[in-house]
Amino acid sequence: MIDRKDLGSWMDGTPHEEDYVKGSALGLPAEGNGSVAPIWRRPVSLVIDWGLCLLLSALTMQGDPLANLALFVVVNVLFLTLFGATPGQFAMRVRVRPVRGRSPMLLRAVVRTLMILLLLPAVFWNRDAQPLHDVVAGTAVVTV
Repeated sequence: MIDRKDLGSWMDGTPHEEDYVKGSALGLPAEGNGSVAPIWRRPVSLVIDWGLCLLLSALTMQGDPLANLALFVVVNVLFLTLFGATPGQFAMRVRVRPVRGRSPMLLRAVVRTLMILLLLPAVFWNRDAQPLHDVVAGTAVVTV
């Protein structure tokens, strides 16, 4: 007879392996430069970027909500394409790195930014600490 413990439960948390290193499936090192960035740095960098866009919008476009959004898209796509990190990510010492595929960074930045705007992809993460918008774009956020 099958017992409940054989099936597992959502209360047990996500399935995980004790010795699994985040990012190893992506070819990232376990520690140091190039390893998966700590999760707390990502929302902090997002808040910095959003605050910068709000400030620029307030100074130049009277804080128009659509201008805020447009500035956020432009800052993300421009900085990710040229430098591999947004201003907030520079401040938090992380960068966005391609981990699979051969598409150009411009395309990756556009896809990643549009997925971030949907908000929901940022909620779903895989075992490599990669949110859905990074999985779709073929990128990972790593420490510098």
